[in-house]
Amino acid sequence: MAAAPAAAGSGAGRGRRSAATVAAWGGWGGRPRPGNILLQLRQGQLTGRGLVRAVQFTETFLTERDKQSKWSGIPQLLLKLHATSHLHSDFAECQNILKEISPLLSMEAMAFVTEERKLTQETTYPNTYIFDLFGGVDVMTLLLPLTVSLRVSDEMSKDCLSILYNTCVCTEGVTKRLAEKNDFVIFLFTLMTSKKTFLQTATLIEDILGVKKEMIRLDEVPNLSSLVSNFDQQQLANFCRILAVTISEMDTGNDDKHTLLAKNAQQKKSLSLGPSAAEINQAALLSIPGFVERLCKLATRKVSESTGTASFLQELEEWYTWLDNALVLDALMRVANEESEHNQASIVFPPPGASEENGLPHTSARTQLPQSMKIMHEIMYKLEVLYVLCVLLMGRQRNQVHRMIAEFKLIPGLNNLFDKLIWRKHSASALVLHGHNQNCDCSPDITLKIQFLRLLQSFSDHHENKYLLLNNQELNELSAISLKANIPEVEAVLNTDRSLVCDGKRGLLTRLLQVMKKEPAESSFRFWQARAVESFLRGTTSYADQMFLLKRGLLEHILYCIVDSECKSRDVLQSYFDLLGELMKFNVDAFKRFNKYINTDAKFQVFLKQINSSLVDSNMLVRCVTLSLDRFENQVDMKVAEVLSECRLLAYISQVPTQMSFLFRLINIIHVQTLTQENVSCLNTSLVILMLARRKERLPLYLRLLQRMEHSKKYPGFLLNNFHNLLRFWQQHYLHKDKDSTCLENSSCISFSYWKETVSILLNPDRQSPSALVSYIEEPYMDIDRDFTEE
Repeated sequence: MAAAPAAAGSGAGRGRRSAATVAAWGGWGGRPRPGNILLQLRQGQLTGRGLVRAVQFTETFLTERDKQSKWSGIPQLLLKLHATSHLHSDFAECQNILKEISPLLSMEAMAFVTEERKLTQETTYPNTYIFDLFGGVDVMTLLLPLTVSLRVSDEMSKDCLSILYNTCVCTEGVTKRLAEKNDFVIFLFTLMTSKKTFLQTATLIEDILGVKKEMIRLDEVPNLSSLVSNFDQQQLANFCRILAVTISEMDTGNDDKHTLLAKNAQQKKSLSLGPSAAEINQAALLSIPGFVERLCKLATRKVSESTGTASFLQELEEWYTWLDNALVLDALMRVANEESEHNQASIVFPPPGASEENGLPHTSARTQLPQSMKIMHEIMYKLEVLYVLCVLLMGRQRNQVHRMIAEFKLIPGLNNLFDKLIWRKHSASALVLHGHNQNCDCSPDITLKIQFLRLLQSFSDHHENKYLLLNNQELNELSAISLKANIPEVEAVLNTDRSLVCDGKRGLLTRLLQVMKKEPAESSFRFWQARAVESFLRGTTSYADQMFLLKRGLLEHILYCIVDSECKSRDVLQSYFDLLGELMKFNVDAFKRFNKYINTDAKFQVFLKQINSSLVDSNMLVRCVTLSLDRFENQVDMKVAEVLSECRLLAYISQVPTQMSFLFRLINIIHVQTLTQENVSCLNTSLVILMLARRKERLPLYLRLLQRMEHSKKYPGFLLNNFHNLLRFWQQHYLHKDKDSTCLENSSCISFSYWKETVSILLNPDRQSPSALVSYIEEPYMDIDRDFTEE
C-alpha cells in the first residue's frame, strides 16, 4: 500500500494546504461548508476522480472538522490504518486501530437490525456511512488479503470481516460494490478453511452473492473439493445457505409466469453459450466425494434430546433480536456445545439492543439453552439442506442424484423425522424469527414444511424411485391390488429395492395423506401437499397407485374441499383439480366414488361452478374426464356400462355442446404471446378434444361448430386465426423437446405421432381440406402468418 502522507505539523504539511483541503474548505481562508466534503467524497466514489478516501486529507484538517461534524474520529483512524497497512507494518498497531473502529460500527448495525432507531444517513452521517465515505471499505478489501497472505492472526481477519459486514448492513450500495469485486469474493471462500473465521465469512459471502448480478463459478474457488470435504457437519449445513444462491438459475424460466416464447428464446441462447454457471456449479459439487451422502445425513439426523425442557419463555423473548441472521443461532449453539463438554451448558442473553464486540452474547451465566432452540437450530439447517437436494434433483444430473439419494436412504430418514420434527405440533412458545409470527410463510417451521413437500414432489415426479415413499407392507398392498384386478404388477414396484424403502407402520406417502386430510381449509400447505401427492401419480397411469390412494379416502377429501368448503384459493383449486384428474383417469372405481359423493344436483352444480370459474385451473380435470369417457365408451363391461349410465360428470362431458363450450373457451383464453407453463395445458386439452373427435371422424363437425360460434360472437376468424397461431407454436415447442412429448404421450395414452399428425392436418394450407383450419376462415378475416418469434 502507499505510504501515509506527511503528518500534520511536519515540514511537508506546514505553510500550505493541499488542493483537496482547499477545495473542501471552499477556497483559501474560507469557512467550511457543511456537507461539502461528504458531497465531494460521494461524487468522487461515483466518478473515480477527486476526493475518494481519508488519505487525501491531513490529520489536522480531519480532527478540526470532526469537532463540528461528530464523525467519531473515524476518518483519522482510517488515516492511521492506511499508514500501517503495508507489507512491513506493525500489525499489532493495525489491530488496535481495528479494535477502535469495530465497536463504533457494530453498535449501529445492531440498532439498525433491531429497528430500535431509524438511521437517516444523509443528515446524521452515522459511523458506517462515514467509514465507507472516507474509503474504509476499500481499505478492508486490501487489508484482509494481506493479513491472510502474511498469516497474521485470525482475530484480525475476524475484525475486518465484522467491519465489512456491519457496513454492508447499514450503508446502501456497499454490498453491491463488493459483489463487483469477483476476485475478492473468490478470496473470501478461502477464509472458510478456518473455524475461527468461518461464521463471519459465510455471513458476508451469503449477503454478497444475494446481490451479485453474475453468478459466481465454484470451479474458480481454489481447492473447492478439499475445502468442502474438510467442513464439519455444522459448517456444511451453513455452507448450504451459500450453495442455495450458486446452484439455482438466476432467472430459471421455470416460473409459471414466464412466457414460453421467452423461455424458448433463452434456451436457444443457452445452447449456443454452453452450460450455465448454475449447471457448472452443480456438477462441481457432485464431483466432490461424499458430498450428497453428507447432505442426506444432515437432512435425516435427529435432534439431540440431552438438554432438559426447563422454562424458556422469557429466554425466547430475549432471543428474538438475534434471530434475523441464522448464523448467530449457529454460533450460540456452538458455544452451548463447547460449554456442555465442560458440564456448563449455559449462556446468558443480553437485553435487546445490547452490543458485544463480536455480535454474540456472553457465556458466563448458568441459563440453560432451551430444547426448543436446538429444534429450531436443526430446522434452520434442514431447510437449507433440503433446498440444495431439491435443486440438484431438478438439474441435469437428476438420475445420478436420484440414485445417490436412494442409496443413502434420505426418504426413510425423513419418514422417521416426520412426526417429531417436520410436521411437529406447534406450541404456544414455538420459536419464530424476529418480526414474524408462527403463521408467517417465512417462519422456519413453515419454510421447512414447504421445502420438504417440494423435495417430495421433485423426487416422485416421473421417476420409478417414487415407490421408496412406501414401506414393505404398502408395497405388498400394491401387488395385491394388481393381483385382484387381474392386471400385471407395475414393473417399477417389482424392481424396487426393499432395503431402501420406508420402515415403521406407515410410509412417507401415507403420513402425508394423513396430515393433508387434517389441514385447515385456509392452510397454505394444501397447495404443496396436493402437488406432492399428484407427482406420485404422474406419468403412465397406474390403476394400483390410484386404488392405493382411493382406499385412503383421498377422493372424498378432495371433493369435500372443492364442493363443501367451496375453496376460494385459485392455486389450491388448481392443485386439487390436477390431483383429482390423475386420481380418476381411466378408473371406473374412482368415477363410482365420485358419483356416490356428488349425489345431488345441487352438489353437482357447485362442482361445475368451480370448474367453470377458471378453465386454466380445471382444464386438466376436463382433459382426464374426456379421455376416460372415450375409453369407457369403447369397453364392453357391465361395470363400465353402469358407471356410464349413472355418473353425472361423464354424462355432462359426453354432450357435444359441453365439449364445444370447453373447446371455444380453452382456445379463447390463451394466445401465443401469453402462453406459460401454467396455461399451455389449455392448448393441449383443446387438442385432446379434437384428437378424439378425429378418431370418430367428427373433426370437420367440430371445426364447423367453432366457426358458427365465432360468428355468433360477432368475431369471425378471431378464434380460428388464434388457434392456427397456437398450433404453429405447438410444433416449434414440442417437436424439439423429448421430455414434453413423452409427458403428453404418457398422460393421454395417445401416441405422440397421433398428436403430430392431428396438428399437421389442422395446419394443412389446402382450403379444400375439410379438416384444415383455413377451410373455416373466410378470406377477408384470414390472419395466419403472423410472426410471433420473440428475440
